[in-house]
Amino acid sequence: MQKRLVRKLDLERVLAQAKPHPSPNPYLEQYVTPTDVAATMLSIATYVNGDIEGKRVLDLGCGTGRLALGAAFLGAEEVVGVDLDKGSVKMASEASADTGSKDKTEWIAADIEAICGRFDTVLQNPPFGVQRRNADRRFLAKALEVGNMVYSLHKRAHDDEAFMARVKGAKGHPMAGFASPFLERFIEDHGGRIKAVYAMIMTVPRTFSFHREKRHEFVVDLYVIEVKARRG
Repeated sequence: MQKRLVRKLDLERVLAQAKPHPSPNPYLEQYVTPTDVAATMLSIATYVNGDIEGKRVLDLGCGTGRLALGAAFLGAEEVVGVDLDKGSVKMASEASADTGSKDKTEWIAADIEAICGRFDTVLQNPPFGVQRRNADRRFLAKALEVGNMVYSLHKRAHDDEAFMARVKGAKGHPMAGFASPFLERFIEDHGGRIKAVYAMIMTVPRTFSFHREKRHEFVVDLYVIEVKARRG
């Protein structure tokens, strides 16, 4: 039973403590997850499905720790964040001290393949594959290997202006999306089952020199995935 209901505004204030990386690497696609998207993702995991409070949570490709810190704030028993970039992990560790979650968070500077064991819930905003085609697949495979439930953000492959207008019209509330056939097949092949897909607007500020606009808006899908019973 959920013991407390945290206001989304209060959650976003905590998430904002995880600052963007000052020198992001375009090859690693180091875009910080916007606070509104992260808060919506965490709220669905916590209040709709009961997958955060009292759970062991993993944030794959944690960056500066936004999703991990949010999970700790919402009552996760233990949170592990892993990222290849040592600078990001250092910032995440510092933010955990600022938000009072240092005792329940662990930060690992390593490739995601270093992670083993079992977690109740995996949260991730993986690379979208702009710089490296299908970069998100590797994260999905690892999440499905070590998690029981997976919450994963993925950029819609093709922009549909009509659908984007509908999502924007929802004014920050997630609406039902639909799975990519390619991702659905990949998830099934790796032992997962899609429970739901939520569509949201993600806004990314101008981060790298090759960006032409001050900000870029696009539709991102949150996949809620249940891992099928494992044999053995």
